[in-house]
Amino acid sequence: MYTIAFLSQKGGAGKTTLATCIARQLQLEGEDVILVDSDPQGSARDWRAATDQDTVLVVGMDRPTLDKDIKMLSNDGKKWIIVDGAPRSEQMTISSIKAADLIVIPVQPSPYDIWAAEDLVSIVKSRQEITNGKPKAAFLISRAIKRTELGKEVVSALEDFGMPVMKAKTTQLVTYPKSASMGLTPMDIESDGNAAREIRAIVRELRVILGS
Repeated sequence: MYTIAFLSQKGGAGKTTLATCIARQLQLEGEDVILVDSDPQGSARDWRAATDQDTVLVVGMDRPTLDKDIKMLSNDGKKWIIVDGAPRSEQMTISSIKAADLIVIPVQPSPYDIWAAEDLVSIVKSRQEITNGKPKAAFLISRAIKRTELGKEVVSALEDFGMPVMKAKTTQLVTYPKSASMGLTPMDIESDGNAAREIRAIVRELRVILGS
């Protein structure tokens, strides 16, 4: 079983978009997946409720006992568990970190997102120090604007935290909000489009990181 948690202390970083899309792509690749919505706001649950199509199962776990509760899901034989993290909740963040094999920190190409990542990086590194480097962790640039120099500057700034930055990323494309409004993903409405290709690239890189 692999557990990936998308975490950010800042709202609007793209956690839910990434969590729903990655979970759906893994499902389309034949994996047994469950999406855990740990945000009391319930955005991932709202996403699932917006469609009658047979997509990813979403379960709400928005208490700081998530690292214990999530073990019940592994008993169901789920190979992949994707956690949509809760912003601005240190207790939920710590619980998600304890439960995860990999932490993915989405960061938009803005100085505000970079500054906001500092506290989360500190929490992750503190956990890694007492657990032999686990969980693995990486930044993922989300909602980047194509053909701008700012993206390169963001990568350089993030690397200063001493944490890897994934090569795959998402860009600002209308397909993401359009598909989410229908409870779907880019792969469902435009499988050969740029957004779908971005998500598939992210999943390929996640598999390499995890050795799956």
